[in-house]
Amino acid sequence: MHVVVRALSVLTALSDRREGLTLQQLHRELDIPLGSIHRLLRTLESERFVQRSPQTKRYSLGPSALALGYHQQFDSYLIAPPEPLLVAGRDSGETVFLTRMVDSRVVCIALVESRHPLRLFVRVGQEMPLHAAASARIVLAHKDPTLVEALLTGHQLEAFTRGTVREVNQLIDHLATARRRGFDVCRSELDDDVWAVAAPVYDAAGHVECGIALAAAAGRVETIERRADYTEIVMRAAEALSRAQGYAGPIATPTREELLALYSGGDSDNPFDNGTTMKKAP
Repeated sequence: MHVVVRALSVLTALSDRREGLTLQQLHRELDIPLGSIHRLLRTLESERFVQRSPQTKRYSLGPSALALGYHQQFDSYLIAPPEPLLVAGRDSGETVFLTRMVDSRVVCIALVESRHPLRLFVRVGQEMPLHAAASARIVLAHKDPTLVEALLTGHQLEAFTRGTVREVNQLIDHLATARRRGFDVCRSELDDDVWAVAAPVYDAAGHVECGIALAAAAGRVETIERRADYTEIVMRAAEALSRAQGYAGPIATPTREELLALYSGGDSDNPFDNGTTMKKAP
């Protein structure tokens, strides 16, 4: 029973510290002998209740611990918008939201609404389709390929618009490119005349369970400069949240010139081009 109490104490301490705690910090805060807490953490890590960042050496809650709070409405995962999300919403004026993978679904867990009169219908607790939303695909892009194929073939890939991609191999290729570039874009795939961009959020161990997305009416992002602006805003927010969670590894960050070339259609390996001609700002 004593070991169980100590394990619960560790999980409680980590639940209050999003950036994670080192072995020494846990030892001091919980007054558990170093040898005992080291053995306890090894057991919890082997069962995926905690995870340790190889860069910062900090422990944080793992997938098994987070899954304990799961229920159908996802209420236990909903959070107040973190600061990077608020900054992205303020800088863009658009709808910005945070998604998280829960079991085999990706759910909106925090939201900053657009300042514009015409807002997009995204709600906290909403499940995002794995194949048709950049906010879901950017998380899926960082998962094991075997799991990705199983999820895509195991879900009904609904055609939400004429632009919805439903072919599994095409989606898998798209995910690989999004992972390499560090962001994903969705154009009229989930909703007509809606453009969205999303970037991954890394936890302390370098895993991706969350993503930050920005969605806007297509009429407000007609120029390549505006789309590059919004992509940079989302990627900055995702990097800030990743660093706040203790991630110290590399993050793909395209230059301004690379983004402009991509959105101008000058890149022949552009998976985001649906054939429409982009405008340049006057």
